[in-house]
Amino acid sequence: MGETQSAKIEISRTKGDFFMKQQYFPYAFFEGKVVKTEDAKISIMTNALQYGTGVFAGIRGYYNPKGFINVFRIEDHFERFLQSLQILGVTTPYTKEKLVKTTIELLKKNKPKTDMYIRPFTYAGSINLSPNLQRDNSFDVAIYMLPLGEYLPVDKGISAMVSSWRRISDNAIPSRAKISGSYINSALARQQATKLGFDEAILLTEDGHVAEGSAENLFIVRNETLITADSSDDVLEGITRRTILKFAKDLGIPTEVRRIDRSELYIAEEAFFSGTGVQIAWISQIDSRVVGDGKRGKITQKISQLFFSTVRGNERKYKTWCTQITI
Repeated sequence: MGETQSAKIEISRTKGDFFMKQQYFPYAFFEGKVVKTEDAKISIMTNALQYGTGVFAGIRGYYNPKGFINVFRIEDHFERFLQSLQILGVTTPYTKEKLVKTTIELLKKNKPKTDMYIRPFTYAGSINLSPNLQRDNSFDVAIYMLPLGEYLPVDKGISAMVSSWRRISDNAIPSRAKISGSYINSALARQQATKLGFDEAILLTEDGHVAEGSAENLFIVRNETLITADSSDDVLEGITRRTILKFAKDLGIPTEVRRIDRSELYIAEEAFFSGTGVQIAWISQIDSRVVGDGKRGKITQKISQLFFSTVRGNERKYKTWCTQITI
């Protein structure tokens, strides 16, 4: 594959679905410079490793055989990245503009020839033995990239279950910040779901209302109205979620952003997960109950088609959301 494509990339097909098994491109940004990804290492004593004192982002890049990558809503992702740090009450010397520039330079260095995923990560790099967020616990920035096809299947319905694990509340660990330590909540919920034979979990808030998936926002359709939980219901303020609400407005689809009862999941006409990783994945069953007629619904179909056309750079109206990087 040459220097620009990691030899560790393995592509396989399992049950007809596309997966990229390996797991990174050759170069990463680490401690202020570009290094080989395998050399981007931290000490076992690092504060973030011990206590989850880090913040991350996930950004998608879509490959075009004409020789470029469309990076979707990169500035919006880094704006939320910095807001997450603000919620923690810590800072980084990197501005949004510097983060965008560094990412683009790294992408050009890696020269991906496939759809890919960008993972910026800022973390407490000190070796202090306490879960503190003090000024002396400086936050370093690292960025790595990996090939990524489907996180969850997008062309066939997936099964979900309502987890017995509850979504952590804003007054415990804010879900609107992508804090690395908080994702143990997601891991527990998804572990339970997969062990019981489901593809994904749906979490409820502490007071029993629908929040989101383990690492995805959730939409349902009732009476031809697109519905998603309010941001005050302990959900991540997703970039893809925001994109879908804009699509719905432009398509003339009625929307509601409000509290969702668990029982509404069982009588929804359509349901789907959304997110940078999952993209748009429709749900065919929830708690072993068929959603609608068990097929992808017309609203989900309309939004999905527009989404995938947009991220590939094919929709003039939404061109500003795609940063085209020649590789």
